[in-house]
Amino acid sequence: MSVRWIAALAVGTMLAGGSAVWAQGDPARAFDAATAAVRKPGTTVRIELIGDSTQTNNAGYGRGFCANFTAKVDCVNMARGGASTGTFRELGLWDRALATKPDYMVIQFGHNDFVTAEHLPRQVPLPQYIENLKRYVTEARAAKITPVLVTPLTRRYFGADGKVHSDLQEYSEAMRGVAREMKVPLIELQNESIAYLDKVGEAEGDKLAITKKDTDGKTIFDKTHLDWAGSYVFGRMVAVDLGKAVPSLKKFVRPEAAALPPEGEKAMRIINGGPATIVLVGDSTVATEGGWGPGFCAVITKNITCIDDALNGRSTKSFRDEGAWKKALDHKGDYYLIQFGHNDEKPDEKRHTDPETTYAAQIRQYIAEARAIGAVPVVLSPLARRTFKDGKPSNDDLRLYANAARRVAEEEDVTFIDLLSLSTAVLAKGTQADADTFNAVGHEDARAEQGKSGLDRTHLDDKGKAVFGRIVADNLVRTRVELGPDVIGVPAKAAATVPTQAAPTDGK
Repeated sequence: MSVRWIAALAVGTMLAGGSAVWAQGDPARAFDAATAAVRKPGTTVRIELIGDSTQTNNAGYGRGFCANFTAKVDCVNMARGGASTGTFRELGLWDRALATKPDYMVIQFGHNDFVTAEHLPRQVPLPQYIENLKRYVTEARAAKITPVLVTPLTRRYFGADGKVHSDLQEYSEAMRGVAREMKVPLIELQNESIAYLDKVGEAEGDKLAITKKDTDGKTIFDKTHLDWAGSYVFGRMVAVDLGKAVPSLKKFVRPEAAALPPEGEKAMRIINGGPATIVLVGDSTVATEGGWGPGFCAVITKNITCIDDALNGRSTKSFRDEGAWKKALDHKGDYYLIQFGHNDEKPDEKRHTDPETTYAAQIRQYIAEARAIGAVPVVLSPLARRTFKDGKPSNDDLRLYANAARRVAEEEDVTFIDLLSLSTAVLAKGTQADADTFNAVGHEDARAEQGKSGLDRTHLDDKGKAVFGRIVADNLVRTRVELGPDVIGVPAKAAATVPTQAAPTDGK
């Protein structure tokens, strides 16, 4: 079962060279039509990426592409994991892209259009793929935008002969045909990426990849998506080729290849086996006694130090006021997973926060202070309570806090895990009786939470800790891909039961 939603978009993070990068889905960003066309001050040209996961920041060449332009370029990444020429339009992403009013659109599709034996809804047969591309070109030109087509980045399918054998040649040739017919500048990424990989070989090619789990749950190299190093190799390739395809843009391409920023170097150390520390902060639904924290730490490899600093009964306000947050920061963690809400809604002055004002401000401050010590903050919405109403789990009271957490994460460009929606999806598959199999017994906060039922439908037993801890871990690495090797896998059948949210790694 999967929980899917359309990820939003808006102004994104700053990368090397000062180019602003708008990210869509990695992490999700809020879209505001009123400001979509506003450009970064001091820039003279806006270049936009339109495509699938292989263009995104966290799993594609987006970061490296934008890093290889001078500060005069406003580099906008509108790529969406799992998108095809069909679904990019169907999800409303094309209309949003047009609303940003770039000067150039760098368009690459094919990975998810490619028709397999599964015949997935997103897949597009070649004739329709061609028509979809032509429509994008026509509509971009009508909006006074110059389209540039890119043949798909190759998958790293090496054969026994040590050479790449691409499954995207037909779609690449179709892209070339549209470029010829409509006289569109073309970047030959398919052939160039194959030539590069054939030269360096499979072992070196794997160093450019993120990881995934095979059907047995073992960690293997992902043959499609890219780590930071891969992003900078192929991003540089596309940026240089854009300067050749559109000569007027050559002056904006950096003369030397961009170097990885500190964030990228750190991510590469971690994905290559370097140690890291993850610190969990929050309330009792995260804490060791009755939260998902122990289940999360249990599926993290020994390469990672996992510290659960969450405390029973705390809100964003009281956790800070009591000095618990300072203690957590003193660990100098690499990642901070932040989840509050259950006690922020309590009426007492020591804990209460308003979701739209004081709660949002607290979450924003947690993010800023984690970043100040060089850590990566990750924001989660609250774990669902397990009380059913009219046959469905009811968490309307927590939804206000979940929405506020999402909004702040979008505005601050941090990874957001919608645990409220993910945990609700698990509960909605069953009945109240099924949900009660996750209930803790004897938790010290039970009196405050159990209400008339006499049951603790907030805190977790060992089964609940394992189920919801796994959900957090699996969704974390779908965006923080460098941590992929550090989550212990399970066989595919078991993995299929874990609900997931949209991520840049969506797609084959």
